[in-house]
Amino acid sequence: MSDRVLVTGISGFLGGHVALQLLSAGYTVRGSVRNLGKADKVRDTLGKAGADISRVEFVALDLLDDAGWSEAMDGVRYLQHTASPFALETPKDPDDFIRPAVDGTRRAITAALASQVERIVLTSSIAAIQYGHADYSRALTEADWTNLDSPSTGAYPRSKTLAEHEAWRLVDQAGRHDDLAVINPAGIFGPLLDEDPGTSSMLVRRLLDGKLPAVPKLAMSVVDVRDVAALQVDAMTNSAAAGQRCIASEGTYWMSDMGRMLRPAFPHRRIPTAELPTLLLRVVALFDRDVRDNMHEMGAMKRLDGHRGAERLGRPLITASDAAIATGHSLVEHKLV
Repeated sequence: MSDRVLVTGISGFLGGHVALQLLSAGYTVRGSVRNLGKADKVRDTLGKAGADISRVEFVALDLLDDAGWSEAMDGVRYLQHTASPFALETPKDPDDFIRPAVDGTRRAITAALASQVERIVLTSSIAAIQYGHADYSRALTEADWTNLDSPSTGAYPRSKTLAEHEAWRLVDQAGRHDDLAVINPAGIFGPLLDEDPGTSSMLVRRLLDGKLPAVPKLAMSVVDVRDVAALQVDAMTNSAAAGQRCIASEGTYWMSDMGRMLRPAFPHRRIPTAELPTLLLRVVALFDRDVRDNMHEMGAMKRLDGHRGAERLGRPLITASDAAIATGHSLVEHKLV
């Protein structure tokens, strides 16, 4: 069997970085896009980043359509399933997140198991770990799961939790538990490969654009995309990853901390570090659904035990400051702020 890796969602922020590191390591990459019309753009992006694009090929796959999944696995040794819906706004219909995440995971893993792929690496999220708990006094670990019965668990964490549960169910049903490795990243920052800002980088964009006088008391766990991609690639062959979850998080920070990280690198921009009063946020929440749906997160510091990622890579993770600044420089370079 060839050292061919199928990367679903190759046109995405993480998918592109995973493909870049795979190509650098000598693998052949088969990338999935919803429309093959995107292939030239992805190929050009990877080429500009220094990749050998002679080892890149493309297939059209849709998370909500059975067509093409079996054929896409032909000759594939490893699966990197990075594709999943994500947005900052709360969807009107939770199924906009849940169906593509769960059904897409089911299609990808079912096809991979049928094709005897050696290992499946699934990009899950800390969203499948940190929501709906009564006690946040301790750092959460890979043993923790988001509580689906909690009213505070929204559509996105529900989608990631259900999708990961489905992945483990399928491999366990096939008697292949150790052939699945899961990476659970925090909010992913770092250098953009093209002018698509992705979703997590929108936080840095909002801090840099000068429109926010202050920020909510909201905490966010952070990881650099280069570290997540390295963990994804490592998980294909590392015996320590077999049948395991792995939190990818350098640390958890308030939004005001993020502002302070960015200020020295962008001295001519008005970057907020002051925090909005909770009372004001409650007033805003009366008129803004997204603020209202996230009020339960205000003031909550959800810490994560991210030691496993650093152990896997044999080095410290890239700092949140470096990740945020790299995002900011990319946004400026691509004229997105």
